[in-house]
Amino acid sequence: MLSRVADAVFWMSRYIERAENVARFIDVNQAISLGGRVGMADQWAPLIYANGDEETFKELYGEFSRRNVLRFLTFDRRNPNSILSCAASARENARTIRDILSTPMWEAVNRFYLRMREAQGEERGTLNNPHDFLERVKRASHQVIGVTGVTFSHGEAWNFATLGRLLERADKTSRILDVKYFTLLPDVSLVGSMIDIVQWSALLESTSALHMYRKRFGGIAFENVIDFLVLDPHFPRSMRFCLAEAEECLHAITGTPIRSFSCPAEQLLGKLNAKLNYSSVKDIRREGLHEFIDDAQQQINLVGREVFNKFFDVASAEQEQTQQQD
Repeated sequence: MLSRVADAVFWMSRYIERAENVARFIDVNQAISLGGRVGMADQWAPLIYANGDEETFKELYGEFSRRNVLRFLTFDRRNPNSILSCAASARENARTIRDILSTPMWEAVNRFYLRMREAQGEERGTLNNPHDFLERVKRASHQVIGVTGVTFSHGEAWNFATLGRLLERADKTSRILDVKYFTLLPDVSLVGSMIDIVQWSALLESTSALHMYRKRFGGIAFENVIDFLVLDPHFPRSMRFCLAEAEECLHAITGTPIRSFSCPAEQLLGKLNAKLNYSSVKDIRREGLHEFIDDAQQQINLVGREVFNKFFDVASAEQEQTQQQD
């Protein structure tokens, strides 16, 4: 496959997933505000810090107010990670490879962007009450994922699309946990309280995990939530599930057997999966939830960088091919 095509399908899928997860970030913070911290700046600042966009935000807005953060994360085209920017980037990537995609895929991605742009025209009302808009973002993302699964041949391009989506999802699940960590855990007196339970429930709901969590564990407990969202091998938004599936996609692309590697991306992803496969909640608590998540995020970023070096960087690919011929 051409590097240009692989790059476009990878990032199209990743931007769609990113837009959905930004919506989930906002959704969980809206729900957490029911715990009694409505309007407080320290409630909204973690959303910016968790995404690593604090420098851009401070240049554009300065104050971490609810409205500023919401606008920055939803409709601000100056923020490349806003929902509207992600929808536009996904559409542009899809446009460049329209002949590769199935017709329903292109229509779903294009419709996603058009709906986000339409919502921008109602920005004031949306920012005052963003719930319906956030639900539309999530449904539009699910539609793209659904039509991709049932109308797009499951070959190399599909594996690149799935790899991008799963790397993004694993990263964002970890960041949603980070938002909760920064919002509540510094206040040790609230741990185990009713507010604590309500907020963990809101986090599970924002990741569409609450029902499946209750079927497995029943009551809400910090250790069980971490177990489910980080280490569960079956729930499709857990970090462990996403990264295991991502590793399978990567090996399908290279043809290298699982438990071996032919490039740094496979090596890094294999090491990260091994850590998740053999870690327990006690291990995570011993290391520290924030430290564990921060390390995982850095490793996921490195995997993404090495995927680029291996498959999308044309100059590096040509140099590698020349060396192999020599």
